[in-house]
Amino acid sequence: MLTQRDTSSSGTQSTGHGNHKEDSPFLNNADAASKKNDFYDRNLALFEEELDIRPKVSSLLSRLVSYTNITQGAKEHEEAESAEASRRKTPKSPNMGTLMGVYLPCLQNIFGVILFLRLTWIVGMAGIMQSLLIVLMCCSCTMLTAISMSAIATNGVVPAGGAYFMISRSLGPEFGGAVGLCFYLGTTFASAMYILGAIEIFLKYLVPQAAVFHATDTLGSDSAMLNNMRVYGSICLSLMAVVVFVGVKYVNKLASLFLACVIISIVSIYAGAFKSMTHPPEFTICMLGNRTLVRDRFDVCAKTVMKGNITVPSQLWERFCLPGNMSSAQCDDYFIQNNVTEIQGIPGLGSGIIRENMWSDYQQKGEILEKAGLQSVDAHGAMENFGMYVSADIATSFTLLVGIFFPSATGIMAGSNRSGDLRDAQKSIPVGTILAITTTSLVYFSSVVLFGSCIEGVVLRDKFGDAVQKNLVVGTLSWPSPWVIVIGSFFSTVGAGLQSLTGAPRLLQAIAKDNIIPFLRVFGHGKTNGEPTWALLLTGLIAELGILIASLDMVAPILSMFFLMCYLFVNLACAVQTLLRTPNWRPRFKYYHWALSFLGMSMCLALMFISSWYYAIVAMVIAGMIYKYIEYQGAEKEWGDGIRGLSLSAARYALLRLEVGPPHTKNWRPQLLVLLKLDEDLHVKYPRLLTFASQLKAGKGLTIVGSVVQGNFLDSYGEMQAAEQTIKNMMEIERVKGFCQIVVASKVREGIVHLIQSCGLGGMKHNTVMMGWPYGWRQSEDPRAWKTFINTVRCTTAAHLALMVPKNVSFYPSNHERFTDGNIDVWWIVHDGGMLMLLPFLLKLHKVWRKCRMRIFTVAQMDDNSIQMKKDLATFLYQLRIEAEVEVVEMHDSDISAYTYERTLMMEQRSQMLRQMRLSSAERQREAQLVKDRHSLVRMGSLYSDEEEEVVEAPPEKVQMTWTREKCEAERRNRNNAPENFRELMSLKPDQSNVRRMHTAVKLNEVIVNRSHDARLVLLNMPGPPRNTDGDENYMEFLEVLTEGLERVLLVRGGGREVITIYS
Repeated sequence: MLTQRDTSSSGTQSTGHGNHKEDSPFLNNADAASKKNDFYDRNLALFEEELDIRPKVSSLLSRLVSYTNITQGAKEHEEAESAEASRRKTPKSPNMGTLMGVYLPCLQNIFGVILFLRLTWIVGMAGIMQSLLIVLMCCSCTMLTAISMSAIATNGVVPAGGAYFMISRSLGPEFGGAVGLCFYLGTTFASAMYILGAIEIFLKYLVPQAAVFHATDTLGSDSAMLNNMRVYGSICLSLMAVVVFVGVKYVNKLASLFLACVIISIVSIYAGAFKSMTHPPEFTICMLGNRTLVRDRFDVCAKTVMKGNITVPSQLWERFCLPGNMSSAQCDDYFIQNNVTEIQGIPGLGSGIIRENMWSDYQQKGEILEKAGLQSVDAHGAMENFGMYVSADIATSFTLLVGIFFPSATGIMAGSNRSGDLRDAQKSIPVGTILAITTTSLVYFSSVVLFGSCIEGVVLRDKFGDAVQKNLVVGTLSWPSPWVIVIGSFFSTVGAGLQSLTGAPRLLQAIAKDNIIPFLRVFGHGKTNGEPTWALLLTGLIAELGILIASLDMVAPILSMFFLMCYLFVNLACAVQTLLRTPNWRPRFKYYHWALSFLGMSMCLALMFISSWYYAIVAMVIAGMIYKYIEYQGAEKEWGDGIRGLSLSAARYALLRLEVGPPHTKNWRPQLLVLLKLDEDLHVKYPRLLTFASQLKAGKGLTIVGSVVQGNFLDSYGEMQAAEQTIKNMMEIERVKGFCQIVVASKVREGIVHLIQSCGLGGMKHNTVMMGWPYGWRQSEDPRAWKTFINTVRCTTAAHLALMVPKNVSFYPSNHERFTDGNIDVWWIVHDGGMLMLLPFLLKLHKVWRKCRMRIFTVAQMDDNSIQMKKDLATFLYQLRIEAEVEVVEMHDSDISAYTYERTLMMEQRSQMLRQMRLSSAERQREAQLVKDRHSLVRMGSLYSDEEEEVVEAPPEKVQMTWTREKCEAERRNRNNAPENFRELMSLKPDQSNVRRMHTAVKLNEVIVNRSHDARLVLLNMPGPPRNTDGDENYMEFLEVLTEGLERVLLVRGGGREVITIYS
């Protein structure tokens, strides 16, 4: 995705595709045209030409002063608003301090439903010691996260978006999107949890008669309750969504009221606890033996009652016995053998009950709550009377309780989410958040101790207050009345639900507007005032899923996972930035350390698996899938994130390690430098070179694609960038994973030499050069058509690099073709490191060549034992673990044929003719015109022909190797007599060494064409160029003869080192 860039006042665009002007690291530049006078300031005349892209310090500071954070739900600060919009909106200056902007919102978000509905039950089940451990673990995790968050939040301006913005800008769009969506899902499920908590308070303690579903028997009460929760929860969610849709301002106005309810409720708990030291509240529990009875099923806690002077059965008796007389035979065994006693539900702070509540008492589902120490006769009770006892509704364990309690420690991001409204966010966020966590942690610690010190153990373990006449357990302790807690907790949970339902759609909208997840774009739109309508709809649907679960204890671990995942990455972001020592990492908050961040990250991970390992795996899979999706399909963003810095550090470390020495033969693989030619329109001339490179590499190892732009660097910079973009686009089409290197040089030959010398970095340098064949070199009157090619061959040899030249590359298969059969033939004539054996093996790893068979041919002379050679070669290939057919081709000595002699003669005559045609500029032009007129030859540009004019004058004194002294004298005399020169050419006799070389080329070609004419690919040793540069043109002719009649040929030249080994 192209980032918006600053343009100059004159409207000048940057040259080239990628040559953008320097980004403004702070803000979008104001219209420079209006400040033209500033540009011609007398004191800044030296800089006046650059003031459009490098503004004066005064103008920069004035823009910084007028900058304000954008409020939550609006566009991010990176997206420039239009001039009309900025004129319409007059942003209010942020004026919230630490107390109102951070501390109180964090308190409201942290204190929630768990404190009022589940903390007493957690203390009862886990005991005081393990409850303190649970609180310590959860609060330590959030405190460490808050320290990391404070460091990130104070490292520059944090616009609205809170945790998502911090993580995405610190760890990149992939992590940011994954964690942002996890945070969104956590917030959405939190709204479902708060709604379920509010409905539980409503149906259990406020208006129990409002239940729609009623249990037909005692065992069906749980399912009836869950159905009631689903009905009322869905209604409540719909009403809340309507309130949020109508206007967020109403939610914000009610926030202070809801916060007051929370504070009053907590104060009433403390007041009741301290009052219980002298005047404990009267809440008695009825016990049968040591079992706790459901108190609202009967009136008097006794087996019999006195009516007048007559003892009659009580309601309790009638519950356990059959109707009729008081005969004991008709009653439950356990009821008959055990006494009914009453004990105090709230013994008080000074009662010493703390000793009994110190240790855990975990229950299995359906287990009856029993008080240790009370006398009891163990007898079998009737199953139909099970509903009279208070029993555990779920199986409990330490890990389960951690997952249920953790949501009551979340909410620490409330301050950073409001950073746009803070007067000094960089000061308020750390102070307010850490103070809020400290306050809430102290409240939780003291509450655990107070609950364990004041309330009877069986009442603590009674989740719904069945033993205390359906009262909220924490309400029985409060002063002046249980209703303070019931009403206060109801309103606080409703308020927290509204806050979550308000925040979650805005978070989704922020992610959608970043455009990193394409399918979420629709949720970036909303009402004209920026309210996220579509995002609210999706949030409501996801929250409804949580409400359909209907159990607070089941929903709490789900949102624990998502919040823990978010906190884990906040810690990771801080640790990565700290360890990398990024220059931009300068937080104002100094009390952080990478070790604390890693400890926080480890605690988050541990808590995830402690509370619910299967939920943890699901949450991590979801985050991983989102990460891979953004990486695969999402828009590319450059946010200066820490992961990019981490990649740079890892790359630097790896490169330094590679510097130790050259790679071992076992690790050798072709690290390619692919030399490409671009045409006049900057299009890749032979894209199949890239195709073949991708098939050879299969995504592994180093690939550098290089090209030369001819010209002057200062003038051709834009052209160079355009060429680079063209090649990168072609690499993407051909799926070549690698780098692009463009060199601007006055001569193409020099540019190629620069590429061969300087490409790569440290140990990651190319070891193999791939270039195309100079097609049409024979028809070209310009010797540069093939001299550049030969010069490149010599340079690769001098640099000890391997060389590959695919001939007829346009006939090579594309990545979409598949060869279902056929052979890859290797003609192993001379050994130069084993490249010929390795390349077919690498090619066969690609799907195009996978079905091809490999055949290896080697050439035996008359004095060689061909049978033994075949055995040795088969053994060698077996030890190399390469499957291939082996053939030894015998080449008999034969006389040089007339065809060979004639072919050599034609080659030398043509070479001599062209040499004479280049003697002087005028004669060269005249003879070239003559050739064009006679033969209508069109000059064809070679793959590496230099476009610059270069006059090569043959020194007249130099004696050519095929000329006699007399002929040289005649050549001097008759230099300007073209007809006589041509007559001498007709009487020319070929050089014997050239005849021998041509004989070898012709014979080898006959053998290769005979055996491999139908092969899918032929790999062949490439002979080296002659030491004497006068024979260069003959060398090209030898290569042409050697490869004549073959459809696809790969000429291979080793780099002078072994690249394949038989050892493991």
